[in-house]
Amino acid sequence: MPELPEVETVRRGLEPAMVGARFTKVMQRRPDLRFPFPERFAERLEGQEVRALGRRAKYLLADLSSGEVLIMHLGMSGRFLVTKGGETRMPGEFHHEHGGLGAHDHVVFQLSNGASVTYNDARRFGFMDLVPRSEIETCKHFAGMGIEPLGNELSGETIAALFAGRRTPLKAALLDQRLIAGLGNIYVCEALFRTGLHPEAPAGSLAAKSGKPTEKAHQLAEVIRDVLSEAVTAGGSTLRDHAQVDGSLGYFQHSFRVYDREGEPCVTPQCTGTVSRLVQSGRSTFYCPVCQKASRTR
Repeated sequence: MPELPEVETVRRGLEPAMVGARFTKVMQRRPDLRFPFPERFAERLEGQEVRALGRRAKYLLADLSSGEVLIMHLGMSGRFLVTKGGETRMPGEFHHEHGGLGAHDHVVFQLSNGASVTYNDARRFGFMDLVPRSEIETCKHFAGMGIEPLGNELSGETIAALFAGRRTPLKAALLDQRLIAGLGNIYVCEALFRTGLHPEAPAGSLAAKSGKPTEKAHQLAEVIRDVLSEAVTAGGSTLRDHAQVDGSLGYFQHSFRVYDREGEPCVTPQCTGTVSRLVQSGRSTFYCPVCQKASRTR
């Protein structure tokens, strides 16, 4: 599933084409994706202007002139293609031809600026919904969702407060969307490695007995932002089925230090460790047992 940096990359690619434009025609080619489309989906969108395009965790949010928000989730294989004049283009180096509608092109938004945005999803695990802006924080998608990892709320103090007293493994706590929203498997592995924290360490070890954050808590908050920001700048991590909004692939996979590197030497200078893999809650965790050994306990 695309992680936060991939979704943010897609948002930035869609923003120039969508913000300030009206939906002149919406072609909905099936009744559902992962879930049924909302009632009168195309009718409620047509004629509306996209006032802003934001992101909450791994969701895209298009604020409409009607007062509703178009919520879009990419699922596992969803992607958007922006087409204008028969060409799919993204500012910068990316450019390729995009032919007619394909079998997995499920929604097409035609816009007043002459662009069209096509949602393609081979596995159909993505979805779209329409929610009043006044209900966005309490709707079923976001009620109880945690803080944004790229926002100002993430700090050592916040991590200590969220994790205090928890015996849950640190990696599981970081993936808990009720605590911190949007973190996924890839970037949690990378952040824990850079911070020298073992993925099985108790989450509560980042809070001192007084409840104050440890030095590692401060470091982890900073590293999480760094890892995510680097990945956004690089264009995402390129999951197997995922591409950027223009169909090209991201490049952050070239910077992975532990993720998917089982059996390879640790990249830390002078470290003699080999990247290992363990399974936590059905997901692969990659780590260096030498660099990350000391943090398994308090």
